[in-house]
Amino acid sequence: MIKDPGTVWLGVEYFCNETDDFWKLEDDAIAGIAVKEMETIGILSSARVKDTMVARIKKAYPSYYGSYDSFEKVQDYSNRIENLFLIGRNGMHRYNNSDHSMLTAMAAVENIINGRTDKSNIWEINTEESYHEEQDTA
Repeated sequence: MIKDPGTVWLGVEYFCNETDDFWKLEDDAIAGIAVKEMETIGILSSARVKDTMVARIKKAYPSYYGSYDSFEKVQDYSNRIENLFLIGRNGMHRYNNSDHSMLTAMAAVENIINGRTDKSNIWEINTEESYHEEQDTA
């Protein structure tokens, strides 16, 4: 996907509905928002951005093909950014039900309040080998 092997391709996802104002923005506006946000949190410098593209995917759902076993590289890199807390199913790029997703958000808030930059407690949520929800049969 990258012509120059010395560059990095970086994807940013926004989740919205087709009827939302954000969805209706011009491609350049969405790309500009993404670049500004990534620069604000220290992931990139807008002056070094070579190109952008916007793809609107209706009713998208994350899926993982081929290199998910190397995800630790992404995790290690993102953990170095002190003010970046990846949470939930899409932010962490792993399956979480809504309860676990909320727990990751709550842990991130606690970390921020307490000045904790180590994110291991967030990554430890939903690492059990199996998870079973109980049903009320009454």
